[in-house]
Amino acid sequence: MKYKFIISGGGTGGHIYPAVAIANELKARFPDAEFLFVGAEDRMEMEKVPQAGYKIKGLWISGLQRSLSLQNLAFPLKLVSSLRKSQKILKDFKPDVAIGTGGYASAPLLRMAALRNIPCLIQEQNSHAGITNKWLSSKVQKICVAYEGMEKFFPKEKLKITGNPVRQDLLDISSKKEEAISFFKLKKEKKTLLVLGGSLGARRINQLMEKSLSFFEKQNLQVIWQCGKYYEETYKNKGSETVQIHTFLNRMDLAYAAADFIISRAGALSVSELCLVGKPVVFIPSPNVAEDHQTKNALAISEKNAALLIKESDLDINFENEFSEMISSEEKQKSLSENIKKLAKPNATKDIVEEIEKLLNTKN
Repeated sequence: MKYKFIISGGGTGGHIYPAVAIANELKARFPDAEFLFVGAEDRMEMEKVPQAGYKIKGLWISGLQRSLSLQNLAFPLKLVSSLRKSQKILKDFKPDVAIGTGGYASAPLLRMAALRNIPCLIQEQNSHAGITNKWLSSKVQKICVAYEGMEKFFPKEKLKITGNPVRQDLLDISSKKEEAISFFKLKKEKKTLLVLGGSLGARRINQLMEKSLSFFEKQNLQVIWQCGKYYEETYKNKGSETVQIHTFLNRMDLAYAAADFIISRAGALSVSELCLVGKPVVFIPSPNVAEDHQTKNALAISEKNAALLIKESDLDINFENEFSEMISSEEKQKSLSENIKKLAKPNATKDIVEEIEKLLNTKN
């Protein structure tokens, strides 16, 4: 039987990447299947999804601003427009299952799919559920989550802990250490610190790195510092023999393989990847994301003694002491590595797709 899958998720890479990973796994199982993505007209999914080889239709939708804003006046109009367009897309495409991975566009699409009695599944990446998924939770059949304790947001009987889809090239990074050292032209005898602030960059992490360069030198570390697109001009000349500055890291598998220690933001997918990588991590969550998701994601790991968590507001006081303590204690490094590896879910994409298959079987 030729199945049809409609998938919606976007606004950020954290919603788009899981949606594409799920589609790829479905395509591997059902090579004849048809796929259609639905996104928000002016967001990055309209570019990223076609790059991944899938068709996408856009809705005129955006989120409600948290502050008083003129943009909010257009929200009811956008919602009605998106609900109508979703209805037409569903009527024309006739999907067997609707899948949502969060972001504005998945709200109208999955709401209308549920009204048409199309089986629906949503995937929540964060340890604190997003507004869209909370709103949809009563309408869908299955909710795949990455963290324990999500029954405080969702009906318990619908939950399945699967983890978040992660890049499959991270499954065996331990075998890539030599290749990574050669790729980044690193010195074998030195330990390597990898610093990640996301593709656009993280201002506060970049400021910390600039301030700490002499501290890292005293610790005899070499540094791979990904400063991000927004900060390329500011930091591109701060490199040295032991400090490499990169706007992007195209080979994340090799960056992880090269690293002995990692400093990172705590977006849901970064956290899932770092559990798989299993290196000692310092999370510096962004305080500027919706509902402080990143702090909650990092807490879910640090509370299990599987990573260090330092808030941006505490960096000046705590960073050097906590980081020194970690890199001078092999016992601490070992326990952080072992504990974070226990939280890894390498089969997340397959497990999510198995839940989708069960929904197909309820239709047949």
